Amino acid sequence: MRSVTIFLLLGATFVLSGCASKFRSYNGPEVTHIVAYKDARRMFLMHEGEILTTFDFELGFAPTGDKEISGDGRTPEGRYFIDRKNPNSQFHLSLGISYPNAADRAYAAALGESPGGDIFIHGTPRRFRGTDDWTWGCLAVTDREMEEIYAMVEVGTPIMILP
Repeated sequence: MRSVTIFLLLGATFVLSGCASKFRSYNGPEVTHIVAYKDARRMFLMHEGEILTTFDFELGFAPTGDKEISGDGRTPEGRYFIDRKNPNSQFHLSLGISYPNAADRAYAAALGESPGGDIFIHGTPRRFRGTDDWTWGCLAVTDREMEEIYAMVEVGTPIMILP
């Protein structure tokens, strides 16, 4: 009986530790801003002028140019901020980017279109791993990298997305 109890406790610990591993802790310097270069597919988490860490990423299925309308597959370019954290994302974890801003909405309206929305930094489902530029306009990193980014970046952090 005692060995069954120990086995069950070890099993429960293993299961719980697997669930908890998605949420890492971070106690380093504050990420003061993020800079993402679309052409280079490189994202820098910065503290003032210092690079804290760098990540490669994948983009939308039409990566060239600024996002203009819903469904165009482009990633927005410009200055935004992280506006939410989603621990229950269908893409492992995600950080919301504040697209569209007033200028984005006005531009799309002038075209008679919707600007779209729901642009995130997020993880990569198994079915898309190794596929280049598959998102609908988001920046996708590996799930493991997303855990690190999620722990480091707070809501309100500015992000500059450049061509």
